[in-house]
Amino acid sequence: MTLINNQDTTPTNHMSFCTELMKDYRFGQQQLIEIWGQACALAITKAYPLSSLAKKQPTVLVICGPDQNGSIGLVCARHLRMFEYEPTIYHPKRSSHSLHQDFTVQCEKMDIPFLSYLPTEVQLINDAYNVVIDAMLGPEADCSNIKEPYSGILVSLKQVKIPIISVDVPSGWDVEEPSQDGINPEVLISLTAPKKCAVSFSGKHFLAGRFLPYDIQKKYELNLPDYPGTDCLIEL
Repeated sequence: MTLINNQDTTPTNHMSFCTELMKDYRFGQQQLIEIWGQACALAITKAYPLSSLAKKQPTVLVICGPDQNGSIGLVCARHLRMFEYEPTIYHPKRSSHSLHQDFTVQCEKMDIPFLSYLPTEVQLINDAYNVVIDAMLGPEADCSNIKEPYSGILVSLKQVKIPIISVDVPSGWDVEEPSQDGINPEVLISLTAPKKCAVSFSGKHFLAGRFLPYDIQKKYELNLPDYPGTDCLIEL
């Protein structure tokens, strides 16, 4: 299915309707992150069901950044744990934001392990996990100025052989266009509406977050597809 999207989904525009959701429609930031994180977990269960995983243990590595995408990754990990996957979180730079800290505590209370460092030997990642979830750098990130530790993590992710699932925008990609030398995820989970860089993405592509008020959809000319039944996500 091709998503028709006439409008310019720039980071500014993406952030403007997120701000509008919180200001005018009274959606809370925690509420939005919870919706997106759960939908991401559901998309992962569809792309990689427990029965399809190559390893005996259903291990998943979730790499979280310090901003909103990282918070979504934390929520996603918590829901994956509820779905009987075994997530491990690598969260090298924790945010001081109270919501981010709350999501971190929730994961800790569910006995989800946190890595103190990411193995530099990529084969260790390949051997330990079935998939990697990239929840590092979101649409607001400046891909031309990626600093450590994320620049180093991206080098490792370019070498892993197991599938990568990216949240909203693959880390290292410009939100406007696909990266020529960035990571190459097998799955992309777009949140709310696909960003411009997703137009030529050739892997498995999900749209997550069936909650946008119709007035906002119309105002921004999102032309979103019809979700099947009561599903909160759709494969495009």
